[in-house]
Order: sequence, then structure tokens, then C-alpha cells
Amino acid sequence: TARQTVESGVSQKLFDSLGRTLTTIPEGHNVHKTLKRVLDAKAEMFKSGANFDWATGEALAFGSLLSEGYGVRLSGQDSGRGTFSQRHAVWVDQDSESKYIPLSTVPHGRFEVLDSPLSEYGVLGFEYGFALADPKSLVLWEAQFGDFANGAQIIFDQYIASSESKWLRANGLVCLLPHGYEGQGPEHSSARLERFLQLCAEGNIQVANITTPANYFHVLRRQMLRSFRKPLIIMTPKSLLRHKSAVSKAEDFLGETHFKRILSDPNGAADHDTKRLVLCSGKVYYDLAEARDAA
Repeated sequence: TARQTVESGVSQKLFDSLGRTLTTIPEGHNVHKTLKRVLDAKAEMFKSGANFDWATGEALAFGSLLSEGYGVRLSGQDSGRGTFSQRHAVWVDQDSESKYIPLSTVPHGRFEVLDSPLSEYGVLGFEYGFALADPKSLVLWEAQFGDFANGAQIIFDQYIASSESKWLRANGLVCLLPHGYEGQGPEHSSARLERFLQLCAEGNIQVANITTPANYFHVLRRQMLRSFRKPLIIMTPKSLLRHKSAVSKAEDFLGETHFKRILSDPNGAADHDTKRLVLCSGKVYYDLAEARDAA
């Protein structure tokens, strides 16, 4: 069942409506000039139908689920802005410091984004409980850096990875763990992917390293749209948040589309003498593609 596919694309009408929600600054709200530039770039994505980045794919997943009546709750050390200044779920007025949260205006669902304390054990335990009590809400906990999940290891071992087997209790909690060797020091390099893979057995949890914004959009929507709940650990990117190649097109989010377990290389083979096929995911793909195309 963990491989069950559901159609998770959205209608053009909803897509356009969310585009307006995510790019329209309320009258009299004075946003930071850098954020204004980000919002202008976002508006251009919806106008051109191209270059949708990671943060926009995520916001579209949240907004579409809200419009369908699901709750969306995201907590983490810097979740409002995003650790890498990528999310901007909260727009702060530069004069009055009042906050505007665009996704909280989407009808039918309830959106919460919370900057939580640096107590991963307590916070992840709470969010696990929240997801258990409310299967109709997409509950996400985001580590500021992937390795910050270290402090919550007991929650992963005793609850997230084993509760279905031990107590027959399903849980759809999503953990976003930033991952990728970006030269930011030991704790900030690896989310310890191998540790989560070692916890996998008999379809107990899902571990994903997503490559495109659209696939991220679909995997988040799939969490709620499938007929069961299963924890999802995502190795979220850092350098790919603004990578010019790590983008999706509008059509990837629309209509009869869904999460893809395997994506084809959009550029095809370098020449007809190709002898090797490499399966890879996330950042590794972009590094390999860049080296191959350069050669």
C-alpha cells in the first residue's frame, strides 16, 4: 500500500487563484524590498508557466490542500521565513512589524506556521501527537538543519518508525530535514539519510530525496489524499532551492498528474554509444547532469 498512487494534480482555476494569493501584497502593507523582488519573480512564474521553484511548489501544495478542507500545520526553528530565506510564509510590515500570512486567507482549511523552540525532542513529540489526533491535517516538522533531528532520536525510534507495528496507530507526520554537503560545517551537512533507511522495514515509513519542485508538491498532497497515513521523511535541499535547473513547469502541477517514483532525464542520452544508466536522486542528479553536459 505504501506505493499507492493517487492523482494529486489541481485545476487551472485553483492554480491561478493560488498564484494571486501568493503574490498579492495587501494595500498598505510595506514588505521588505528583497521580499518584493521574490514576489515579483513568483508572479512571473505564474505568468510564464515556467521556472516554478521549490518554495513555490511547497506553497501550492499547502494552499491546494487548504482549499480542499485539510489543515496544514508547519513548525520548526525558522519555518516562517525558511532557514535559507526561501519560504516567506509570513510577510512582516517593515514599519509596524505587523504580520500577513497569505496562506491563512485560503478558505476551507486552517493554516498554521510556527517558529518553535530549539527543543527537537519536545517539539517533534508534540507534532507526532498532533498528527495522531488529527489525520485530516498535514502536520510537518522541519529541522533547521537535518542533523538537528539528533536530539529527537527517541521519537523517531519509539514512535514514528514503530507505532503502527506496536500499537496499530497510523500517523501521517512529515519531517523536513535539510540535507546536502554545502560547506556549512558538520551539523549542517548531512541529515543522516542512512539512519532513516536503517529504520525502514515492512513499509513502516517513507523516506524520500526529491528532485523537482513538482514532485515535492505531489508527495505532500499524496500524504493527505491517499486512503491511509504513513510517516514521511524528506531530505529537503539547500542549494537546489535556488538552482536554475531545479524547476518545474505549470503543467507538472495540473490535471491528471501525480507523484513520480522515477523521472526520466529530460535531456536524454549524450550519444548513441551510451553503455551505462545511472539512477540517482536530488542534488546528485544536477551535479551529474552538469558534468555530463559540460563534457
